[in-house]
Amino acid sequence: MSSELSPIDKAKFLAAKRATDFVEDGMRVGLGTGSTAAWMVRLLGERVRDEGLKISGVPTSARTAQLAQEVGIKVITLDEAKWLDLTIDGADEVDGDLNLIKGGGGALLQEKIVATASDRMIVIADAAKEVEALGAFPLPIEVIPFGWQTSQALVEEMLISMDVLGRDTTLRMNGDAPYVTDEGNHILDLHLNRIGNARELALVMNQIPGVVENGLFIDICDTLVIGHGSGRVETRDINDGTIEDMRLDFVEDDNLFRDISD
Repeated sequence: MSSELSPIDKAKFLAAKRATDFVEDGMRVGLGTGSTAAWMVRLLGERVRDEGLKISGVPTSARTAQLAQEVGIKVITLDEAKWLDLTIDGADEVDGDLNLIKGGGGALLQEKIVATASDRMIVIADAAKEVEALGAFPLPIEVIPFGWQTSQALVEEMLISMDVLGRDTTLRMNGDAPYVTDEGNHILDLHLNRIGNARELALVMNQIPGVVENGLFIDICDTLVIGHGSGRVETRDINDGTIEDMRLDFVEDDNLFRDISD
């Protein structure tokens, strides 16, 4: 129930609610992964059910695909869609230039592929995700299992020459075993504390053998929707240079707030 949600969860819900206003009938929409994106998928499902909205969704993870199907969204593959009108996804951090760290949910590879195959990417987040400089949140990189320790050593050596405050790296675990992505890979989390030049780091990192992709999303996000627990929602469009402030009502809906696995 809405009365049981924390202010952060309400902020996530409101950001997701505002972002769904950009979805129009007939669109092919990339569906992000994570707690904020899960609100967005549920809300789109409500529009499909109540308004007859007809969209095709391309999920960025198996769990998003499952949720989308549960709420009645038509799910297709990116190969079937070929190109998307819009992708809506969350972020772990976002700076003033709308550059992001993503991958806390382990889906960064599919998220980046889907986002870059879209005319527009909208990022939804609570205000706590805004930062002056990226890096406090551990930066995930996806690596193939073969020789992952060698890849890790090469990453740590590379970080010596980068403008970062920390160089510790850890293998992400799932209990006693390494975490495995939907693509069958592992994730290394880089504890950098602060990234001085995110663009340079993203380019250099992907040159390391064994590294499939990194969680820095540079020049990919077009619009940022920030929700606040008070009901205020701020929408920033980096292309138009516009900032819109509005308030949204938080309406309780038993169906929307039921426990759906994400």
